[in-house]
Amino acid sequence: MIEFRDVSKVYDNGTVALKDVNLRIDRGEFVFIVGASGAGKSTFLKTIMREEVPTSGSIMINNYDLTKMSTREIPYYRRTLGIVFQDFRLIPKMSVYDNVAFAMRVIGASEKEIKKRVPYVLTLVGLQDKANNMPNEISGGEQQRVALARALVNNANTIIADEPTGNVDPEMSYEIVELLDRINENGTTIIMVTHEHELVKQFDHRIVVIDNGEVVSDMANGGVLHYDSKTGYQPVPNVTEMKTITLHNISFQNEPVTQVIEPEPPVIVEPPIEVEVPVEAAPAAEEPTLSFAEATLKEIELDIEAKRGGDSNG
Repeated sequence: MIEFRDVSKVYDNGTVALKDVNLRIDRGEFVFIVGASGAGKSTFLKTIMREEVPTSGSIMINNYDLTKMSTREIPYYRRTLGIVFQDFRLIPKMSVYDNVAFAMRVIGASEKEIKKRVPYVLTLVGLQDKANNMPNEISGGEQQRVALARALVNNANTIIADEPTGNVDPEMSYEIVELLDRINENGTTIIMVTHEHELVKQFDHRIVVIDNGEVVSDMANGGVLHYDSKTGYQPVPNVTEMKTITLHNISFQNEPVTQVIEPEPPVIVEPPIEVEVPVEAAPAAEEPTLSFAEATLKEIELDIEAKRGGDSNG
């Protein structure tokens, strides 16, 4: 389990990287962390990896209190994590096999354990035939899979993937996330930072949006987002009150509601289209985007037709 409580991070130059972050990720979840460049995603990951310590607040991960952790505890804590970097960070003079085995050797695993575990993990990521190749002899996508195998080889219960698809083509990007998806199905927690909104669309997972150091949206397994090239993902505001809606010259009086559409898989609307919608919303609510309004009106229209059908049958 990962839990942030009122976490803020202010660097020495005065930059506020995180501001009052409260977030809980349970074991076995797959979470996308999205946001524009400079939103705070990297600092968020660095605090998880214990490369940075928050200025205030607390972080609990895998039964470790990261804000009170001693220097001696850090290596043991990091063994519970598998890290996948955007730039692979493979050792160029080592073969694929030895790059993966190296992660086991540094924690003192026996050669017997290494010979059993490394081939298994390479098979898991589809690289069993590349074990003897050097990094410069395989493609960028294959190098990223080596990095993923290295993250998995010590049986980490949490995988942190920092822009793992940043240096590969779109087809390979999908394959890498699909591979992470299969790993997640076996119970491993996956936290993936990405700016590739087209990729996020294709997987039905929780989406956490960070903007200006704050968690501005947290949608678990469904929700409506729109993408802005400057601010990244932003949630579409929900309608909190509806009074009178006119459909085909028929007025329908509706009681206040908190949400009028059934949960659906994540829908990304980009770019949002501004239209005039005859909805009187509560003062605090913003005008909904087209997709939300259309879904709302359709839902109400179905209610009207149902009522008419009931009246005619009566």
